[in-house]
Amino acid sequence: MVALVGGSGSGKSTVIWLIQRFYDPDQGKVTMGGIDLRDLNVKWLRRQIALVGQEPALFAGSIRENIAFGNPQASWAEIEEAAMEAYIHKFISSLPQGYGTQVGQNGVQLSGGQKQRIAIARAILKRSRVLLLDEASSALDLESEKHVQKALRKVSKQATTVVVAHRLSTIREADMIAVVKDGAVVEYGSHDALLNSHLNGVYAGLVRAETEATAFA
Repeated sequence: MVALVGGSGSGKSTVIWLIQRFYDPDQGKVTMGGIDLRDLNVKWLRRQIALVGQEPALFAGSIRENIAFGNPQASWAEIEEAAMEAYIHKFISSLPQGYGTQVGQNGVQLSGGQKQRIAIARAILKRSRVLLLDEASSALDLESEKHVQKALRKVSKQATTVVVAHRLSTIREADMIAVVKDGAVVEYGSHDALLNSHLNGVYAGLVRAETEATAFA
């Protein structure tokens, strides 16, 4: 798992777009398995990717259909298991129509946190080669986020995972952390390595700021 951190407008989300080839880099290249993404079929590439963003894309259909969208051959048991791992099964089961509940266009019937958890369940079920999480838990409360992060760590062991997170506490266990500033990676290493070798660095400053904000909250 690689985490991208940095201030607003630093270029974190641009990396997510580059991986999906919505943009191509002006300089350098982005590779998958050593192959330049520009040499791959775009449709094939995007089928290998599961994305969960701040505003998940849900379509007018049932909750079950939305979860199974990336893996329509999934069994009922697999859909429920993905929902459990995304910490949304209990909520779905409490609804009169359960998994058959219609979410409305863009999930209008659901809260932001509920939409994110359904999108996370879909990403878990898809079992893609690449998992992109762009502020994927921004609408979750701390308790829900704790459970979801546990599930995502499990998924990340089977997929190349890139995470953009607003809470640094959620990415401390990432294998590597890339600190982005003004469109460039200025620091790169594990959580401990960055704190130990860059005491006055950008990442250390972000950690201190979050710690202070939490203390005074």
